[in-house]
Amino acid sequence: MKPENLPDLSLFHDVTDVQIRFNDVDVLGHVNNTIYFAFYDTAKAHYVSAVRGKIIEWSKVEMVIANVDCAFISPCYYGENLEVLTRCKEIFSKSAVLTQVIREKNTGEIKSICETVMVFINPETMTSAVIPDDWRKQFADFEGREFPAPSKS
Repeated sequence: MKPENLPDLSLFHDVTDVQIRFNDVDVLGHVNNTIYFAFYDTAKAHYVSAVRGKIIEWSKVEMVIANVDCAFISPCYYGENLEVLTRCKEIFSKSAVLTQVIREKNTGEIKSICETVMVFINPETMTSAVIPDDWRKQFADFEGREFPAPSKS
């Protein structure tokens, strides 16, 4: 993910406020880079709950993270009001790509951007699985757009 590839923020329909804790700040005075992933994960859970219209049942895992590509643009500091914007960029046969942006809520300053590939799995066999039709429809309804049908090959 390259910082110059920042998506149009008007395309995002989900915003999650995140709180910077005292122990998130490192000796240099800014939020440690590992904490950004916790912010992104919190927002992913919020997003999926919003898309599905219900709280995630953690005992029934249906998606796992296959890849995360993150660009750090500007440091986050204790006391800033941060929010994470999340959207589904693409859906394939067995995976979906989520795009996320961390920004300072008051100034709009972009702090980081991230793309995550989420792979759908069969919880019984723990192998990849085709995205169920209800998930695909809920993503489309939430995002307000259609996603191309997966190829049959």
